[in-house]
Amino acid sequence: MTFHRRIILKTAALAIAAACLAAPLLSSPALAAEKVTVFAAASMKNALDAANAEFAKESGHEVVVSYAASSALAKQVEAGAPADVFISADLAWMDYLAGKGLIRQDTRSNLLGNRLVLVAPAASAKPVEIKPGFDLSALVGNGKLAMGAVDSVPAGKYGKAALEKLGVWSAVSDKVAGAESVRAALLLVSRGEAPYGIVYQTDAAADPGVKIVGTFPEDSHPPIIYPVATLKDAKSPAAAAYLDFLKSAKAAPFFEAQGFTVLK
Repeated sequence: MTFHRRIILKTAALAIAAACLAAPLLSSPALAAEKVTVFAAASMKNALDAANAEFAKESGHEVVVSYAASSALAKQVEAGAPADVFISADLAWMDYLAGKGLIRQDTRSNLLGNRLVLVAPAASAKPVEIKPGFDLSALVGNGKLAMGAVDSVPAGKYGKAALEKLGVWSAVSDKVAGAESVRAALLLVSRGEAPYGIVYQTDAAADPGVKIVGTFPEDSHPPIIYPVATLKDAKSPAAAAYLDFLKSAKAAPFFEAQGFTVLK
């Protein structure tokens, strides 16, 4: 074997040995990017997707989100579904998990606010004056009023409260098409399957197939507040950094662009 060949083989062997030593370090959990699993209210999808993309770009941590009605997500957490962070569209479902000891109470805060609106298909939208006693039943006619399920979905609960306060619930209750989430209710209107729907202002902004025809008075329903918290069984070390990002000035524009109010 020539001298030059021995040198080449020795160099190759050293390179292979170094790569073998480095491999465990590169795959070490301490150095790998951490994934954050989030359960979030369906109405947050557009804004949160944009915010998460920015967080991933800045931190290197991937965010995986399950969007659904807050009620469904809370029940999944209670049943043991693995997640790091929960964002609810109302205080009640966060309180529910807190009562079960399933959130880290010291991480809980109120993140966002929203408005409740009446929407119609964009092609047939006409302004509606929402006031006590307004004839919503006549507007709906033989059609359906799309809402989130009024006994569980936050937007449905807010909507029912508003209609009761305005004195029109009894006239339209039998015309309600209760959907599994506020986005499902929005879709019924966008597709023309319901002439009117009650959703959040942010949902209407996310779907060009609908237009806002009226905004419910803020005093007609409880304040719409989105609380956030880390879950008790959170596994991701990046969850704390993610919560800090959501509450930061960097994330605020993504929420405001969709019509949310950022709560300080």
